[in-house]
Amino acid sequence: MKKDPNKGYIALLGWSLNAIEAAENFDRRYVVVAPDWAEEYCQKHDIPHVSWNFERLNDRSLEIAETLKEMGVDVAIPLFEETVEWAGAINSLLLDSPRLYGQSLLLRDKALMKRRAQLGGIRVGIFEEAHDKADVIRFLKRVNQTLLKLDGDPNDPIHLKAFDKAGCLGHRVIRTPDEVDTIPDEEFPVLMESHLDGWEFAVEAWIHNGKIAFLNISEYVTLGYSVFVPASPELEKYRPQITAQIEKLIKAFDIEFGLIHPEYFVTSDGEMYFGEVAYRPPGFKVFELLERVYGFNAYQASMLVFDPKTTPEEVSAYFPKEVVDADGYAGCFGVYPRRRVVSKLEIPEEVEDDPYFESHELTPPLEETVTKRTAFGTHWGLIYFKGDEAARMKELLKHMEELDFYV
Repeated sequence: MKKDPNKGYIALLGWSLNAIEAAENFDRRYVVVAPDWAEEYCQKHDIPHVSWNFERLNDRSLEIAETLKEMGVDVAIPLFEETVEWAGAINSLLLDSPRLYGQSLLLRDKALMKRRAQLGGIRVGIFEEAHDKADVIRFLKRVNQTLLKLDGDPNDPIHLKAFDKAGCLGHRVIRTPDEVDTIPDEEFPVLMESHLDGWEFAVEAWIHNGKIAFLNISEYVTLGYSVFVPASPELEKYRPQITAQIEKLIKAFDIEFGLIHPEYFVTSDGEMYFGEVAYRPPGFKVFELLERVYGFNAYQASMLVFDPKTTPEEVSAYFPKEVVDADGYAGCFGVYPRRRVVSKLEIPEEVEDDPYFESHELTPPLEETVTKRTAFGTHWGLIYFKGDEAARMKELLKHMEELDFYV
């Protein structure tokens, strides 16, 4: 597509073919900042690129910012959790705004993030950092003491999460002191959180000039397994409260532009609790699901709100109207093998025959033995569905958990 020299020049941080394809078909000039292994592919397919290995930020970190600045790049967009900090460092130079680096640290470190949210008057559960197993046992006991548990009552679980990994990576649920022994020492330090009983959901909000341009609510059917958009009418009825929460978040984290992907809990009495926020596209192909129902490309939407040369008129013309403009519901299910030993991929007939079934990206197994999942593992591939009714979508995604795809 023809590029507009009056619009911003964008750097995509990380390797995502869907993001590259979106950039190719958008009117902004772009460059991909990706590790060395992507170089050959980029040359072969004429993809503008700069090689850079995203190790820990160090003394050489500013080199990439200087390189991009010399090229005339206006802004860097993080595509993955691991590049959020890099984007902050690069943009603080490109946009001459030093606080952007500090902000990116808040959006990366789950403990700092919770403190910042709390300072902004946002409700969070009880949380603490653990440096070793003894800290975890103490926290488990203290949380349950606070909840006035009696001897013999089952413990309320606590959640352990890595400080700076994406969503489910390294997430463990601990109920008893014995389970603490199973945590490898190298996983420390970790963030510990009390368990929130409630309906967990995620939000994708595109922000331009400090205002929400488009807000999607993604409904989890089972966390780590399935999600669909837009949310069901039961969850959408909380939209005004959710919007107010996102506005609080924008203010607390001082966010002027970009895409945020926070997670929340709504409890049975309608209270909203903040879980965490990411400054990057969500997992589980939510961007692709949004395109299925709304017709806009969510990667391009992100380029639009990140670009300092975008006008408010352009933004309002780009986004559809939430919920009203969606043609149905799009969902996906992450498949985990249910057996310990598998030899082939077999899609159940009832799945392929379902009117809501669209496609899948499952591949035959490479190895026979399924590695045991500690914490939330990585799914083996996704199955996509689209249909007219939220209730039917929910039921279908839940039912998928009972089926075997690898036998």
